[in-house]
Amino acid sequence: MKKVLGGIAWMFRAGFRLGLFFFIFSLYQVLFYRFLDPWTTPKIVSNWVENGFYEGNWAFPEYEWVDFEEVSPYVFLAVMTAEDQKFLQHHGFDIEAIEKAFKNNKKGRRIKGASTISQQVSKNMFLWPGRNFVRKGLEAYYTILIEVFWPKKRILEMYVNIVELGPNVYSIQKASEKYFKKPAAQLTREQAALVASVLPNPVRYKIAQPSAYVLRRKNWVLSQMRYVGNKKLIESL
Repeated sequence: MKKVLGGIAWMFRAGFRLGLFFFIFSLYQVLFYRFLDPWTTPKIVSNWVENGFYEGNWAFPEYEWVDFEEVSPYVFLAVMTAEDQKFLQHHGFDIEAIEKAFKNNKKGRRIKGASTISQQVSKNMFLWPGRNFVRKGLEAYYTILIEVFWPKKRILEMYVNIVELGPNVYSIQKASEKYFKKPAAQLTREQAALVASVLPNPVRYKIAQPSAYVLRRKNWVLSQMRYVGNKKLIESL
């Protein structure tokens, strides 16, 4: 009996130490990227390896970081409009959207919009690709951490810099140079709306060759942007 109790105590201590180590490590990660800009992300590396092995394309990802002030305010308004209109109000999770998605999934229909910008940053910056309960739980955990330790401005800045915007194209700067032949700071309202319109699937939907669906979505984003905010709102963050 003593051996059994001793084994249980050892497992408890080991689990506690492992949990404490993970907490300290994850906290360090979040605080590190609060102030320093990433040179890559797990998603970028994973996609690069996958494309290399399955498609034979080992070309390095197109990725370049630019600071918040070097991005057109219209870009931030457009991505909030397209992906997370309550971004500035919630604390990482859009409960109403989650409940709506859950109800529709039970009926066999899927609805986008339940994943906030904060959640997308969490999974793209800190986690591996995939869908399972463990990863979803870690995504929620990291979302809470970045909402606590990062200002909204940093979350937005991180999002537009690590988001995929085309095959092997990451970051708003590279997408802007590739598709519009100009830096991200010079993107117009219409161009920013077009960029945001491909975010549901930036590999399937093309910025350079927008489908009828993408053009309709762009027009919707343009019509909705005025309800989300304006340039002064972004500049005040």
